[in-house]
Amino acid sequence: MSTVIEPLPASQYAGRWWHRLPDGRLQCDLCPRNCRLRDGQRGYCFVRERDGDTMVLSTYGYSSGFAVDPIEKKPLYHFYPGSEILSFGTAGCNLGCKFCQNWDISAAKDRHRLGVEAQPEQIALVAQANHVPAIAFTYNDPVIFAEYAIDTANAALELGIRPVVVTAGYISPEPRQEFFAPMAAANIDLKAMDEDFYWRVTGGHLADVLDTIAYVHHQTDTWLELTNLVIPGHNDSDDRLKALADWVFRELGPEVPLHFSAFHPDFKMLDVPRTPVETLTRAREIALATGLKYVYTGNVVDPQGSSTYCPNCGLEVIHREWYRVTKNAVTDGRCPACQTEIAGHF
Repeated sequence: MSTVIEPLPASQYAGRWWHRLPDGRLQCDLCPRNCRLRDGQRGYCFVRERDGDTMVLSTYGYSSGFAVDPIEKKPLYHFYPGSEILSFGTAGCNLGCKFCQNWDISAAKDRHRLGVEAQPEQIALVAQANHVPAIAFTYNDPVIFAEYAIDTANAALELGIRPVVVTAGYISPEPRQEFFAPMAAANIDLKAMDEDFYWRVTGGHLADVLDTIAYVHHQTDTWLELTNLVIPGHNDSDDRLKALADWVFRELGPEVPLHFSAFHPDFKMLDVPRTPVETLTRAREIALATGLKYVYTGNVVDPQGSSTYCPNCGLEVIHREWYRVTKNAVTDGRCPACQTEIAGHF
């Protein structure tokens, strides 16, 4: 006997960051797409829609599921390494990445993925009851459910729980101030240092993402790490990898951790092979040679590439196997051998 799961009803939560145009349409100002909607139309993300004279967020209070993960899986390697985090997301996305590896959630065009009703206070209480010290907004991009993420982050902070956001950073300047204000840490995808790649493969623009990354690092207290998904034949050339590392070093400094993650064939890029470990190792070596201190490989078994080393004496201070920390010798935020400070929160 098969079971039919009915989708949860749409939320009628009044969204923010929009204005009325002279022709009567409502423009969503949350992200650089600036979708302009007539009554009944939805934005590109498919979860922000016009209902009469109001913009509503149809997924507020609904989740596509929850999981308790190691924080390394986000990936965050310098933010309380070895701890756990409660992860959840909703549905939809404001980018159209052809390589999306969560496409069943991010590309969902109805609410069939939303099987759990959970208000912000409930989520924070679940984390507290299960002694999980952090909550991650992830799976699909939290930018599109910004009001829900902000309210949940504030509820978490009231209970001493750290809010974490995993995002592509495609958000407009005004809402990003409120979006990142309560976030204790962020991992932002920097998909390539190439505008043509961004537009052709993701449907977004590089400059907007770079602005967000720089804003988070320079104008907030949010701990920042970056991820680059390395896709064979698309963004894995030495020149592109060096351009990305150069930008991080020049604009952010040497201590922002950078993760190079392996691609696997998915969604609309099934004809592209998996990323070889050797490619990730090459990317890591290029970034280290540029001057970055903390560079990692991900989505592969590579203990050397996933472990943390003192940038001064080279001692391995954190050893990781896959996403599991098996040794953490960082003492009061410093290398136990030479007392050099290790960037991050420990």
